[in-house]
Amino acid sequence: MTIETASKSDEENAIIEWLLTRVAETSYEDLPDRAIEKTKTFLLDTFGVGVAGCHGFGLDRIRDLTRAWGQGDEATVWVSGERVPAPTAAFLNGYQIHSLEFDCLCDEAVMHPMATMMSAVMAHVERRSHAGRPVSGQDLIRAVVLGIDLAVFLGLASRQRLRFFRPATAGGFGAAAAISLLEGFDREGLRQAMGHQYGQMCGTMQAHVEGSPQLGLQIGYNARAALISVDMVKAAIPAPKQAFLGEHGYFRLVEGDAYDLQEAKDFLEAHHVMERMAHKPFPSGRLTHGTIDALTTLMSEHGFGASDVERVVLTMPSLVYRLMGRPDVPEPEPNYAKLCLPFVSALAMRFGDVTIEHFLSRDILNDPATHALAGRVEMVQDENPDENAMMPQRIEVYLSDGTSHDVLLTAAIGHPDKPLSEERNVEKFLACLRYAGRLPEESAARVIEAVKTIENCPDVAQIVPFLVALPD
Repeated sequence: MTIETASKSDEENAIIEWLLTRVAETSYEDLPDRAIEKTKTFLLDTFGVGVAGCHGFGLDRIRDLTRAWGQGDEATVWVSGERVPAPTAAFLNGYQIHSLEFDCLCDEAVMHPMATMMSAVMAHVERRSHAGRPVSGQDLIRAVVLGIDLAVFLGLASRQRLRFFRPATAGGFGAAAAISLLEGFDREGLRQAMGHQYGQMCGTMQAHVEGSPQLGLQIGYNARAALISVDMVKAAIPAPKQAFLGEHGYFRLVEGDAYDLQEAKDFLEAHHVMERMAHKPFPSGRLTHGTIDALTTLMSEHGFGASDVERVVLTMPSLVYRLMGRPDVPEPEPNYAKLCLPFVSALAMRFGDVTIEHFLSRDILNDPATHALAGRVEMVQDENPDENAMMPQRIEVYLSDGTSHDVLLTAAIGHPDKPLSEERNVEKFLACLRYAGRLPEESAARVIEAVKTIENCPDVAQIVPFLVALPD
């Protein structure tokens, strides 16, 4: 090992020690007001999309399958109301949260950290409440903010094109960190939890490439693992101590040499990640959102319709091109359609919006007119060298009368630089509950109020009954 290599190794180890210390030793009182308020915003958003996810692909069959994994009454499956062991609840609710491609994310890290986080944490919260050890609202906020920081740190450090499914892999570390804080672990306990989580970590981008529902299942796998990781630490079962920087640790195996810990540290020193989280206003791949917003805005401003469009040219960074530039196919499965930029663009032009229902209607998915319009969408990869860049994107629309319109995007709608209003956040939550159906009329108001004042709640498990449907 050269002096230069040893120096870099020392610097990287120091940053990991800084990260573990920051997560373990930051108190609720240390958190800025904005981080607390944004946590409330995205708690409400996550509860909403998790409830709407009760219609996720194959959920009934998946839920039936999990009954063979063991019985228990520690935690609740959202909407169905079944009482199951906490790891099973984390698995199922994690799948529900991500199954509609509607959950919030950090654009800079290209990851959805709340799906794995909240499915695992709320299962643990219920387990604690069931055992007479309730979790307070302040403790929950602290755990979520700092768990998100750790998870997103892993994504922010990456300079590698996505090969592993970061919302599941990095998200699982964040979930294990949050539960570790709820259990009062110090830095060494947190380190052990990371080691156990690393041993269970799973999730690749192959499911994304194929548009497979396994994408959401990978969220569930890592959420379940987070509870097991913490249980292992509590049972004093030792784990590897160098989960992140060991010879076969996370960064070397997942990112190779393409990572920068200092840049990730700089981001966290400037603000907690929760302050930079982004909404998903549409239930499709995040990298389609800029195009949806641009097309619908241009149509509104210039008064043209889908029938007037001769050609659309989308110029984008390699990340967008790789993940959303898949070809349109005549009869797509919902998970494929949500990640197909030509098809999603056609939906936006035909309907002026993109909604959950568009991906559940076989008539819409198979509609020849929509696919004909998708065939007029051309995708061009730009020369941006950043493998994780979402922006800038240029949208050009050429009309049959010879006119054209274009826009250069520097931030997608829902990004903290182009945020949704609080009113629209609540509207999305209400729409998710309506879509789920069968929830009591008072559920929406009760959840909204509970989240709004959650820092005063002595037992956050009290929210869960309002996420359960009325019996058939």
